Amino acid sequence: MIFVDTGAWFASIVPSDSDYSVASQWLLQNTEPLLITDYVIDETLTLLRMRREQQRAIALGEAFFSGRLSSIYYLTDEDIRTTWQIFRQFSDKAWSFTDCSSKLVVEKLNISLAFAFDNHFRQFGSVKVLP
Repeated sequence: MIFVDTGAWFASIVPSDSDYSVASQWLLQNTEPLLITDYVIDETLTLLRMRREQQRAIALGEAFFSGRLSSIYYLTDEDIRTTWQIFRQFSDKAWSFTDCSSKLVVEKLNISLAFAFDNHFRQFGSVKVLP
């Protein structure tokens, strides 16, 4: 299973993004199951809307919630409390709360691969970043 971060989803559907070619090509060629969290969905759809990509946000949201693109992991109350601990513990990093929740999920589920353009995933030290 491969965890997919916000930046990778964004880059894969917005042609003006500098990583569009790499991201869209990688997604087309990937055959492994993908995982996303509800927090990454929130961050991705919000980013698209803020960048005036409303139609792409709706289309991607439809694909997320239909299950066509990936499985969704929904954070539990305990996961959120642990994410808060990670957020506080790594205050020297520029990790968003969503990044911290992603760190929790990849470690909790023993996921070793992440499709991401965010350098924060490299800082986690527990996943290999693709592509």
